[in-house]
Amino acid sequence: MSRILKPTLYAIEGTSAAPNYPSLKGGKCLHCGYVFFPLQTYGCEVCGESGAALQPMALSGCGTLIASAKVHIHAPPAPALNPDAKAHEAPFTIGSIKLDDGPTIRTLLLNQDERILAPGQRMVSKLVSVGSGVRITLDLRFTPAS
Repeated sequence: MSRILKPTLYAIEGTSAAPNYPSLKGGKCLHCGYVFFPLQTYGCEVCGESGAALQPMALSGCGTLIASAKVHIHAPPAPALNPDAKAHEAPFTIGSIKLDDGPTIRTLLLNQDERILAPGQRMVSKLVSVGSGVRITLDLRFTPAS
């Protein structure tokens, strides 16, 4: 049986707009309509409303690549919170993606040849195995849309 590494941030199930791609767990301010990620109830970044005005909203796993960078040197990994997940090893690629639902996120990209990544490119979410133990552990990555 597999499990999600960060279940408070994303879900296996997609949205009605993008059912084939894992969704992200964001929120929406009922007062001003601002959409954000990740879900929190401290206060809207636009109007300041808090608590019940900030409601959960599943965000589609589709968006547009704003920028990407390949990390060649990375700090030593901290002790794993999840012993079944292996730490990131350089090199790896991170990207800023403007989700179709509004927010811009920074996320890990699947190991790709960075020459094929270009601003404006369509990206989609995908769950990949990051486990090193007996249990399969899945984490969210983004990859170019086919």
